[in-house]
Amino acid sequence: MFSSMGCAGFGGLRSRRDFLRVGVVGAASITLGDYLRAGGGVKPAKAQAVIQIFLQGGFPHMDSFDPKPDAPAEYRGVLKPVATRTPGIQFSEHLARTAKLSDQLAVIRSITHTEVDHGRGEHNMLTGYRPSPALVYPSLGTIASQELGPRAELPAYIAVPQATSQYMGSGYLSSAHGPFALGADPSRPGFQVRDLSLPSGIDQARFEKRKSMRAMVDEHFSAMEKADVLDAMDSFYQRAYSMLASPKAREAFNLKSETKESLALYGIGGPRGQDAASIARASAGPRFLLCRRLVEAGARFVTMTYGRWDTHAFHYRSIEPQMPAFDSGLAALLTDLKQRGMLDSTLVLVTSEFGRTPRINSGGGRDHWPRVFSVVMAGGGIRGGMVLGSSDALAGEPKDRPVAVEDFAATIHCLLGIDHGKELMAPGNRPVQIMQNGQPIKELVS
Repeated sequence: MFSSMGCAGFGGLRSRRDFLRVGVVGAASITLGDYLRAGGGVKPAKAQAVIQIFLQGGFPHMDSFDPKPDAPAEYRGVLKPVATRTPGIQFSEHLARTAKLSDQLAVIRSITHTEVDHGRGEHNMLTGYRPSPALVYPSLGTIASQELGPRAELPAYIAVPQATSQYMGSGYLSSAHGPFALGADPSRPGFQVRDLSLPSGIDQARFEKRKSMRAMVDEHFSAMEKADVLDAMDSFYQRAYSMLASPKAREAFNLKSETKESLALYGIGGPRGQDAASIARASAGPRFLLCRRLVEAGARFVTMTYGRWDTHAFHYRSIEPQMPAFDSGLAALLTDLKQRGMLDSTLVLVTSEFGRTPRINSGGGRDHWPRVFSVVMAGGGIRGGMVLGSSDALAGEPKDRPVAVEDFAATIHCLLGIDHGKELMAPGNRPVQIMQNGQPIKELVS
């Protein structure tokens, strides 16, 4: 039956014409009831939320999830491989903690695109679309916000700590579905989300009065002009009011309410060292922990950025402090989600705009390399303990099962229960599919 195929089957009927075609060709095997129960060809969501860890700058695949210990020294680098829990699979020595959780991970070692510029690579990986001079496409988080809406008082889409790329934004969709940015780093002492507390001297009664006064002004101007920017502003204000009025929403950002055991899991607490490794650890833990708290409180899609990975020179000097901190944070997040029974419903992604060059350059660095690199998925309906595809002996080209960015994005939409073939309306009344030319990767879906 069609209704059992979902992501790995038809990948969603994309239009009324598709439905009619199925109705004619397969009338004996599919009924209107089957079609409607299947949600128009979309299997019920396996993931209720997404945590996207975006390692901006170009994360080195050969020094992380795809080591090449048998390659010449100028390719393999200085890091040693370590065994994972998945037989025959190795990670870099700086991912030793994550390696012990590889049974929860699906590593794609053969993702590939052609964009060598940071901005164009970010557009590709954050939206699933190749850059276009005619249109900026909405981010994956924006699509989740648009199609699924909020689960609680929290915004559906949140950036931790900031939206560091314009392509994390709403593209051609309403800016009401853009990311809510914290405006502050959760690792800083006295961390407080920008504008989340009432100003000094404003109590709840006075706040409600101001809110009603603003509503009257809004009604007047809305009667004069109706535009996306006004709708978006109104949506942002309503969201802000809900958060200010909701103790649960405000509490989601309060790391101090965590137990000592939980803080210790993320490496938070105790004296802070001033060396680069200590600073990196202090930065990573609170960000990873906050991601868990936000999805637990109801956020649909959280995009977290961490580290500086654009290492054209002194590559190993740059990644040595950052990689172990990232490893600790990711392992803590996966462990925490698992212990709380949240991993099955939370899709965790580790992505970057591209990888780094296989050969170390004359300045001891690695340059931009989109032709093959690695991404990681866990939870949310993903089959763990597997590697999909491979790179060649020098980590320079896909060896087998190359994976297009469009298919990677379609898989994310699918796991969220979003019909990636649905058409949205771009400026000029132009219909654009949520994900054109992409199909969910059936090998990954459990």
